[in-house]
Amino acid sequence: MSRIPRIVILGAGYGGIVTAIRLQKELNYNEADVTLVNKHDYHYITTHLHMPAAGTDKPENARVDILKLIDEFKVDFVKSTVTQIRPHEKKVILEDGTLSYDYLVVGLGGEPETFGIPGLKEHALNIRSINSVRFIREHIEYQFAKYKREPDRKDYLTFVIGGAGFTGIEFIGELADRIPALCKEFDVDPELVKIYNIEAAPTALPGFDPELVAYAMDVLEKKGITFKIGTAIKECTPEGVLVAGDEFIKAGTIIWTGGIRGNHMLDEAGFETMRGRIKVSEFLRSPQFDNIYIVGDCSIVMNDEGRPFPPTAQIATQQGEVCAYNLIASIRNTEPKTFKFTNKGVVASLGKRQAIGVVGSRKLKGNTAAMMKKIVDMRYLYIIGGIPLVIRKGRF
Repeated sequence: MSRIPRIVILGAGYGGIVTAIRLQKELNYNEADVTLVNKHDYHYITTHLHMPAAGTDKPENARVDILKLIDEFKVDFVKSTVTQIRPHEKKVILEDGTLSYDYLVVGLGGEPETFGIPGLKEHALNIRSINSVRFIREHIEYQFAKYKREPDRKDYLTFVIGGAGFTGIEFIGELADRIPALCKEFDVDPELVKIYNIEAAPTALPGFDPELVAYAMDVLEKKGITFKIGTAIKECTPEGVLVAGDEFIKAGTIIWTGGIRGNHMLDEAGFETMRGRIKVSEFLRSPQFDNIYIVGDCSIVMNDEGRPFPPTAQIATQQGEVCAYNLIASIRNTEPKTFKFTNKGVVASLGKRQAIGVVGSRKLKGNTAAMMKKIVDMRYLYIIGGIPLVIRKGRF
């Protein structure tokens, strides 16, 4: 191309922000016109959201201003909401304008997967953004306040968390830690508070080491969590949830963490999808369009057994690095790099000073795993913002 190629990145999640940061580091000035589009002027750290949702941390600690991460001389930031992708026209429609592109990176993030459970979309809360966790935190506090006005409504103090994956387990660990402070603040007997974690799969933390899962459940049960594993939610209502066996659990708070799907705009744009996600090529491209790259929750990457990797922050971060490399390769007409996910380990928090994890062949529990969780978090902060961001946001 004789003119400067235009790269548009949709979404400043893990994949999108890392792509933008790597491009600004590697591209020469005037080598490409890079635009990052995001509906908020901040990047939020999804793996931190369970803490402000429960009220054990401030929402501000889970967000980073985008303009503190990007070089505005190399990356233009547009604060807007994407409404439509038109791949055949090489255009993206925003709520307040239109962008044309030569290369597109789709990192719009996922949406809650309800699996068709009636009432779930309408009546359950989701831990998906800074605004959603603010709402959950205030909602939880409001339930305690309402109970003081209506002491016969013990269901106000009952919390149902659907899904025992990473988000669900990490959230109930924080919520259990928060309950004693709330009971003291509102003068409520802690014995009245009930927390249920409901999971349709036969185990909590599916795919995790069974020994560590047993440890995690023991820790959380001692904190007052009631598990209902191998139990599906059949219906969600304003009053509670109906589960398998026709048991109805009356609850003032229902939070769904049971899965995500891709973004609805991919289906609407005519991409071939599976649950709203695109099975990308080895170079992270859309099979239909060589100039479109898909990262994060919108993408599907298969493992050696032919099964999709779960969409995690770790895989999205690695995708962002390879996506930027391949964009530059396209511009410079050099060889692209095949994406190969390298699992550096997984750590799940269980609340204050408690976690489980696997790093290499080593199993971690308790405070050791909790320290590793902090190291993992600080490593990501270093990737996107260097030492200054680690100092500012790191949880030492």
